[in-house]
Amino acid sequence: MGNSETRFEINGMKCDGWVAKATAAIQSVAGITGTKVDLAGKSAVVNGSADPQKVIEALKKAGYTASLRKI
Repeated sequence: MGNSETRFEINGMKCDGWVAKATAAIQSVAGITGTKVDLAGKSAVVNGSADPQKVIEALKKAGYTASLRKI
């Protein structure tokens, strides 16, 4: 991710509490400098230098399925 913005598709979120859980999972990854999770869009915009695969793995551990979102 090299200090860039990456978009992810996230499945499994059903309420704002789950958004907070997904946000915490993403922010637990080293190299993340910011994140915005969108419940309605089932997505997240992540800033930082973390490997996108590590973000996907963190979300999977939190109980979600995720993938890179094509723009």
